Amino acid sequence: MNLKHIKKKLVSLLKIISTVLITGAIGLELWNIYALINNMKVPSSLDPIFWIERFALTVHFVEGVIAAFYAPSKQKLPVRYGTYTFVVGTIGLLELFAKDDD
Repeated sequence: MNLKHIKKKLVSLLKIISTVLITGAIGLELWNIYALINNMKVPSSLDPIFWIERFALTVHFVEGVIAAFYAPSKQKLPVRYGTYTFVVGTIGLLELFAKDDD
């Protein structure tokens, strides 16, 4: 196994992990909003987790906006690539700004 193959596998694994975690963060935030609307109590022990997931969602949102802004210069669809970058995170930006070595 060469280094390029290992890098490709690692990037794929990170994309999967990021997708699962950002989906979980969205679900957690939706649960929190549901609990607030219905006057349900959310355990205060989860507050640090809520702050971490809100930070992650904010960072991913900013990355998605940056990707959508720069996507047309790389001949990519802005909304599609912005959404992709929101889900996978920094890896999407790295792919967008990577030199075409293929």
